[in-house]
Amino acid sequence: MTRPSAAPELHSAPLFDHLEELRRRLLYSLIFLALGMVAAFQYRFQLIELIKAPLRASEQYQLGNVKLVTVNLTDQFLLSLQLSFWAGLALALPLILWQVWAFIAPGLYAHERRWALPFILGAGLSFLAGAAFGYTFVLPAMVRFLLDFLGGTVEQMQSLANLVGLFTSFLIAFGLAFEMPILAVILTRIGLVNHVMLRQAWRVALVVVLLFAAFITPTPDPFNMLLVGVPLYALYELGILLSRLFRVVPQEDEAALGT
Repeated sequence: MTRPSAAPELHSAPLFDHLEELRRRLLYSLIFLALGMVAAFQYRFQLIELIKAPLRASEQYQLGNVKLVTVNLTDQFLLSLQLSFWAGLALALPLILWQVWAFIAPGLYAHERRWALPFILGAGLSFLAGAAFGYTFVLPAMVRFLLDFLGGTVEQMQSLANLVGLFTSFLIAFGLAFEMPILAVILTRIGLVNHVMLRQAWRVALVVVLLFAAFITPTPDPFNMLLVGVPLYALYELGILLSRLFRVVPQEDEAALGT
């Protein structure tokens, strides 16, 4: 009588090890997010003031006062949780990215693991820089245009829930747009793109950037569109430069360079 083979158990062991590692990294990420939310919740009043700040453009440009209202009984509590979630995610983002890197690092070569700190800092700072740029330069111009769209013939009464949803979506879009250089590096390192492909596609990228700028800035004047489009295209050019810098050099070329 032959003994049953233990090969299936041996082959399944690495899979379960990876799933256990993924579960552990997700658990740590959720803990960091929860701690960030708890810390951000303590500053919920300041977060509401940050949401209200772009509306002060209506007073500066004499567009009338804007009254923020909540409709449902639970709105104030749920909005505090929503703002705490996004602010807590921003606080915990470096630690969450570290967990992502820790999960994929065992599958990388030793010389590739040294990019852990640049990847984490680059991705986190790029997202925060994009959100800060949108909040400081673009959002006030958008709010001013929309508030005065009918020339002050209507009284402004804004739902705080809708305003929080609109502003957070807007800032997330800018944060993700500023990740283009980091994305170019990652796609270059895994071999999906290279700097030659990105350089050849610059016309397509320029059209996409301008369409995105026109969509995200509802103002009809070209100044505000260029205010968004120029930095975004500059980020694309930066992505090309980084793609060339971090390109994957074939082993035979490395050997030739070393001789």
